Amino acid sequence: MTGLRIATFNLENFDETPADVRPSLTERIALMKPQIHRLRADIVCFQEVHGQERPGQPRALLALRELLADTNLDGATLVSSKPDNDAVYDERNLVVATHLPVLEHQQLLNDLVAKPTYKRLTAVPPDTTAIEIGVERPILHVQVDIVGVGVLHVIDVHLKSKIPTTIPGQKIDNFTWRSADGWAEGYFLSSLKRMSQALEVRRLVDQILDADPGARIVVAGDFNAEPDDVPVLAIRGDVEDTGNGALAGRVLVPIEKTVPESARYTLFHEGRGQMLDHLLVTRNLLAAYRGSEIHNEILHDESGAFAVDTKYPESDHAPVVADFEFD
Repeated sequence: MTGLRIATFNLENFDETPADVRPSLTERIALMKPQIHRLRADIVCFQEVHGQERPGQPRALLALRELLADTNLDGATLVSSKPDNDAVYDERNLVVATHLPVLEHQQLLNDLVAKPTYKRLTAVPPDTTAIEIGVERPILHVQVDIVGVGVLHVIDVHLKSKIPTTIPGQKIDNFTWRSADGWAEGYFLSSLKRMSQALEVRRLVDQILDADPGARIVVAGDFNAEPDDVPVLAIRGDVEDTGNGALAGRVLVPIEKTVPESARYTLFHEGRGQMLDHLLVTRNLLAAYRGSEIHNEILHDESGAFAVDTKYPESDHAPVVADFEFD
């Protein structure tokens, strides 16, 4: 038997801080390292991991390394999203951490889906022609060797948030819009970005399955969407939506469905639990699937009054972990 635990965890702006700013990295690690211990994961897909700089050295994942020290992922291989050079991004890196052999990895950013174009109606002045709507966040695809089992395709994602995209001339300040239709158009553009990413993920999954119909695939991360929201449905490819039973082998299954509904949430917002972080798997992995956990007992509602990071320095997302056991 070969056991495997796979997790996803949005660390929420995980970074070093200046000496006079709280919460400090030390404070955050003190609360979050026990969460890493509890995962006991062989593979973790992290989101919102910031990079740190040292004089004369490329930007690196120093804060994450400190978080993982003295856990089962101490010294693990960290495969990260990257800009064009050897450094990692300053902010919001995707990272896959594992001690298992990494065979290949790639980053996709409008590689399988062209940048959408759109003519903004409420911009001041209005656009005269359609402009490219850039997608800021890449997709990370890592092939991991599960010894004695075979290759596992791990796709780490962080889809665009629901925060409206800024429209020129439509913001009074960071939190105040000049018009309702400007806000609505900004919200539409964020949805467009999120769907562009979702389509690229779905096309990547189909590309993998075209090359190997028996491929084992996990899509994990912060989708900023609930299980039945359109971006997640687009990635899942349920037969109920395609109407084509011949595509059943290409369906991705949200395995959090085995968690009781009352505990099925990874984020609190305005008093309501939301399931935004997912592990979607190909059906051929279900034979080895043994169960999921959502570690949400200490989640705080950071949208509420007085809910500041100084009081709640841990992440506002709960990690999700799934257990597999292969014959």
